[in-house]
Amino acid sequence: MGRLVVFEGLDGSGKSTQARLVVKWLQSRGYRVFFTEWNSSELVSETIRKGKKKGLLTPTTFSLLHATDFADRFERHILPPLRAGYIVVCDRYVYTAFARDTVRGCDPGWVRNLYSFAPLADKTFYFRVTVETSLKRKIASRQKISYYEAGMDLGLADDLIESYERFQGRLKRAYDRLADTDPLVVIPADRPIEEVLHVVRREIRPLLAGLPRTEALVHA
Repeated sequence: MGRLVVFEGLDGSGKSTQARLVVKWLQSRGYRVFFTEWNSSELVSETIRKGKKKGLLTPTTFSLLHATDFADRFERHILPPLRAGYIVVCDRYVYTAFARDTVRGCDPGWVRNLYSFAPLADKTFYFRVTVETSLKRKIASRQKISYYEAGMDLGLADDLIESYERFQGRLKRAYDRLADTDPLVVIPADRPIEEVLHVVRREIRPLLAGLPRTEALVHA
């Protein structure tokens, strides 16, 4: 059996950057790695996209569609490489649903039950940043802030930026609560990329014992 490593956090927390850097680092050391992202299953991605575009998703529908997406992705893209001894790196896992869905009003117990089939990761990182940092990085990336990303469906504010700040603030509090109850490794992610990566690598190294490596790179 391989290893499951999860990266969680707000938009702009640096989790996606760190996940990709870790994938490259592990591959350079000869390990077999599989990378997967949230909401990337071909089964329901188009339905989710259209529902978001038309503003048709209720909190429950939003939750169920993403749970379906995750279940399909887990069965077809996460479990097989795990069984084959790969290190599976997930940019978001069940904790994204635990935070987002409950903030949107879904019952926490109901959401956890939806994802009860998913095993506990070998290591889950929570990249903690302030909402101000999240927004600053989002704007700097020049990526458009989406309707649902800003929580506009919740009626928190008429202004997109204000709604984003309020929604991400709720998400941060939800993640902080999860960090108190679940086995999340909290990473202060306001620091420089290389400094954060050093901490992440240190946490991952103990998981690598006994995993196969590509012969040509073992002695590199």
